[in-house]
Amino acid sequence: MDIGKRLRELRKRAGFSVNKLAEWSGVSQSHLSKVDKSCANITVGHLNMVCDALGITLKEFFNVDEEQDEISAAISKLTPKQRQLLLAFLKSL
Repeated sequence: MDIGKRLRELRKRAGFSVNKLAEWSGVSQSHLSKVDKSCANITVGHLNMVCDALGITLKEFFNVDEEQDEISAAISKLTPKQRQLLLAFLKSL
């Protein structure tokens, strides 16, 4: 698993910038930015702090199936308007 990619996905899903996540988690912005870009590793302790800020557990961080990952990747490429329309469609089901 690419930790940086997963972190970026969850951070964006939560609507956090790297700066905001750094502030909320207590992990330095520069280090978090490097992890987010997959240029650095993160300790379990710091990852736990990041997960707390995101409102998820470490288990949830690592619990990804390929189908969910594929769906998340497709959704991340949508425009905000397309995301709204998709959400409205899903709620109508």
